[in-house]
Amino acid sequence: MKNKNFNRRQFVIATGKASIAAGISATAISSFAKNQLASHEQHHSQITPYKQEPLPYAYNALEPAIDALTMEIHYSKHAAAYAKNLSEAVQAENVDIAKISLEDLLGNISKYSVKMRNNAGGHYNHELFWKLMSAPSGTSGPSGKLLTAIQKDFGSLEAFKAQFSDAAKSRFGSGWAWLILSHEKKLFIASTPNQDNPLMNISDVKGFPVLGIDVWEHAYYLKYQNKRADYIAAWWNILNWNFIGQRFEQI
Repeated sequence: MKNKNFNRRQFVIATGKASIAAGISATAISSFAKNQLASHEQHHSQITPYKQEPLPYAYNALEPAIDALTMEIHYSKHAAAYAKNLSEAVQAENVDIAKISLEDLLGNISKYSVKMRNNAGGHYNHELFWKLMSAPSGTSGPSGKLLTAIQKDFGSLEAFKAQFSDAAKSRFGSGWAWLILSHEKKLFIASTPNQDNPLMNISDVKGFPVLGIDVWEHAYYLKYQNKRADYIAAWWNILNWNFIGQRFEQI
């Protein structure tokens, strides 16, 4: 009888422990799944579609820094041409866009044609560029983790802006200037020619583009003519620091 009672108690204790362990395991799995989902959602938020998205504001929304006519031509002519030519290159080179993200394609751009390089870069760069800007709101600059990182890697916000502006002004011919997060998680500034960007495996500078400015003449010439420096100075007033900060924190 004692053995029966003892065995019953062992069974109850063992069953209770198993239930607790199962509950803990379920909680851990649920937490892991949530973390994985959040990670996937953050990664997905950085994915750029192959097709041109609607401009997130009216053509005149960025005035006086960027005039309506420049925005209309830039978006509906130049950027639209990159999207169209990218679609043609994707079809000609049999790229399965359901399986290969634009970012992954850029990371292996050396495998593709010059047409793919120019237009995949042009499309990605412009889709990002529109989102980096917003109607003037009085927001003076970055905050939170991005500001902390800028101060750590450049000394101050003012030093960062001066170095970035210099990189944009001194880019010979057409191209972009970038704030880049390196693989070592350090911010640095560089520029790339034409429609290249730091995601490309052929780029001299590599990393994650946190923000960038288009210094092709079509981005500013109607309003500023040859005064690229004036365009760059005005551009600081229309940056969407909320978006840029969120982009940085999701890396």
